[in-house]
Amino acid sequence: MMSQLVLIKAIRSGKLADVKAALDAGAAVEVSDGQGDPGLPMGIACFMGFVDIVRELVRRGAPVNLADNQLPTSPLSMALRGGRTEVVRALIELGANLPAGMNSGLSEHEVMLAQWKALRDGHAVATEESQADQVPDIEEIDAIGCFGTDTQVLEADVMRRLREGH
Repeated sequence: MMSQLVLIKAIRSGKLADVKAALDAGAAVEVSDGQGDPGLPMGIACFMGFVDIVRELVRRGAPVNLADNQLPTSPLSMALRGGRTEVVRALIELGANLPAGMNSGLSEHEVMLAQWKALRDGHAVATEESQADQVPDIEEIDAIGCFGTDTQVLEADVMRRLREGH
């Protein structure tokens, strides 16, 4: 029980090294909250916006999906309640299923890219709509800055090609 408290304290403080140490020392990645719902460590990390801790918890076996991701204790709901769109994006990249009609705080384009990353990285199962072998190659470009560059034409061309299925 003490290791669980150490884990929760490390998550609340946002210290990834301490979270790893607590998990290495035997803390369970799944801890129930006061009402018996599982996922307290993941819920805290999502609500507080600690993307690196969310990724570590998932790497150690924490689920990103509940039977119903609209439940208030689901990782997605916790991230949304905390206003943490960067966590929502990471959860989708890690295979979280975004329920129809749920406002993720992300644009349609951002959701689509996150879902493709999940497929590419093996975190999501291909559906009939998006077979893994039909997912286009996506080139990621991390630009520190692009002062004076108009990217709207490029983005429009990419979106057009995606809609056409190329």
